[in-house]
Amino acid sequence: MNEIIAVILGGGAGSRLHPLTYRRSKPAVPLAGRFRLIDIPISNCINSDINRIFVLTQFNSASLHSHIQNAYRFDRFDRGFVTIQAAEQTPASSSWFQGTADAVRRIQMHTRVSRHSHVLILSGDQLYTMNYQEMFKHHVDLKADITIATIPVHANDASGFGILKTDDTHTITEFYEKPQPYDLAGKESPVDDEMRAQQRIYLASMGIYIFNKDVLRDLLAEDKSWHDFGKEVIPAAIEKKKVVSFPFTGYWSDIGTIRSFYDANIMLTTPKPEFNVYDPNAPLYTEVRTLPHAKITNAVIRNSIIAEASVVVDSDISDSVIGIRSFIGRGTTIRRSVIMGADYFHWHDSSEREHLEGPDRPGIGEESFIEGAIVDKNVSIGNRCVIANKAGIQEGGDDKTFYIRDGIVVIPKNVRIEDGTVI
Repeated sequence: MNEIIAVILGGGAGSRLHPLTYRRSKPAVPLAGRFRLIDIPISNCINSDINRIFVLTQFNSASLHSHIQNAYRFDRFDRGFVTIQAAEQTPASSSWFQGTADAVRRIQMHTRVSRHSHVLILSGDQLYTMNYQEMFKHHVDLKADITIATIPVHANDASGFGILKTDDTHTITEFYEKPQPYDLAGKESPVDDEMRAQQRIYLASMGIYIFNKDVLRDLLAEDKSWHDFGKEVIPAAIEKKKVVSFPFTGYWSDIGTIRSFYDANIMLTTPKPEFNVYDPNAPLYTEVRTLPHAKITNAVIRNSIIAEASVVVDSDISDSVIGIRSFIGRGTTIRRSVIMGADYFHWHDSSEREHLEGPDRPGIGEESFIEGAIVDKNVSIGNRCVIANKAGIQEGGDDKTFYIRDGIVVIPKNVRIEDGTVI
């Protein structure tokens, strides 16, 4: 598929994922103990034989750049690459990216030097497995100018998406930006019997597009005030180009909020998760680390993920994700929580380690209790602490040591929680 280049949109400031995005961009947020969100679209590209990949970002891109540099190095013979294109000042513009379409428009000076006939545009903050070859074949077979991946959704979910109406040939005839539930009449599309039985009869845009190169160039040049694909470019294209739907019915999650991030991680701990990280035909790639195996001592662990180099001592862990280099002290209980781990070991002397930020002893101390929480990297939680939001607060926090978003307690990166703290 040398005729395709991929452009992955890194997203904006990621305010709905704050504080996880306080020090990093959305695509750099850790996932499932050892991966990052950006690994999803890049892995899908590699597994689809697309190896020329541009990642667009403008906020907190340092950790993302470091991850991509360490994780994705193609050999010199296939000429593949994954490169970051950050917002930059040029003679044509001195501003930040103003939206998804503006970002792609602004980096065309870099993408056009690579020979290609089609552009695959992806989001950097979604969880799914897709073979883009199948989508490209669908695009070619239908002689489309633009193909949009769509997923059937229920009426209760439709207001959170751009809804596309199609005919029996998959041609998109209408577009509605986040329609309200009372305004869905007549906006349903043909779907298969299984989706209709589930009343998933509205097609939501997944934010995954294939454009013919010339069509994309002309649309982006037509009106420089068009900053967003979903709100402006796609509705305009439907009127004058052949725009078709590529129906997708597999697992897909838009990781745009703390709740969706939390739910996706906890889903991965179930015995048969909807997203399969063990699929040998669709491996999930990430940075290769030279780390020892996890070490478990007299612990009880149920339905959980324990990443490499973690040490768990005489603890009780259930339905949780334990990230790389985590240390869990004696007598601690962790339930339905995401512990992201650390950039250095719990016992690593601060005067010797390379990583300078963060408390001396990252990890969780003895006899602590954590439930329904996200603990970011390098956090040090003391002995006999309780982090559980037992009061059921939906939004709150002290803006320094913890936040509560969608009822989930989030401990930001590098924070130290003193012994006996109750949250």
